[in-house]
Amino acid sequence: MSTESRKDLVLALEDVIPEGFDQLPQDAPLVAVVVSLTFPGMVGESHDIMRSFTRSAFDQLLDCGARAILIDSAAADPGSASAAEEADGVIFLGGGDVDAELYGHLGGIPNAYGVDRRADDFCIDMIHRTLGRDQPLLAICRGSQLFNVALGGTLIPDIVPSTLHQGQPGKPMFLDEQVTLGEGSKIRAILGRERITVRSGHHQAVDRVAPELLVSAVADDGIVEGTEHPDHTWAVAMQWHPEDRDGSDTDRTAIFGALVEQARLRRSQMSQRV
Repeated sequence: MSTESRKDLVLALEDVIPEGFDQLPQDAPLVAVVVSLTFPGMVGESHDIMRSFTRSAFDQLLDCGARAILIDSAAADPGSASAAEEADGVIFLGGGDVDAELYGHLGGIPNAYGVDRRADDFCIDMIHRTLGRDQPLLAICRGSQLFNVALGGTLIPDIVPSTLHQGQPGKPMFLDEQVTLGEGSKIRAILGRERITVRSGHHQAVDRVAPELLVSAVADDGIVEGTEHPDHTWAVAMQWHPEDRDGSDTDRTAIFGALVEQARLRRSQMSQRV
């Protein structure tokens, strides 16, 4: 393998942001999408997955009638973090592993992948900013893990066995997983049922839940698949990938639609205060 073929790839904006956002009315809600356009090891399949999932998230926001801006956590630009202050909602997408030092794990981690401490610190700061402004927050996969770590929780550094959560060697990375949604949770209200089938491809997950959070979803082996913040208007995190186009179109529309509806409501409330 040549040096060039091993070089980490970068997501191109034109590949992940569709045309059409400029056609939406100026009073449409604005959603900031936080994702790393590159990270260590983003090559081949991982690059293709990140491109597909990121594009799907933007497509869904457009379909739901929300304007969107991308904030590149790999760049860790304070200016872009400030731009999110004007957003009506914030989404934290998936990506590489969270640096283990941030949740107190010492020693090596099997299957460690894509660690970028600068991006982690940037995202954790943005999570606190988002909660501090009570902006609607949707955290997916890596975003869910960062959400828990930011508030004092820990992660399972490498799930064993991981057969329910990711494809095994020689198989596709993502698979269908059964998840139980907690009674009274926002995610259960959004999807309207207790049991759902989701798309998963993760080797890490929430371990000790942060004191401020409530568990909202659990896998059949007991792994925490979702959390929510009860003291904020709308802060929902999930370990699975609703933006995976191989998953349920109905559930994807419901989840992103709920985030956009909350963003629209916040925008209306903020405009009334002016």
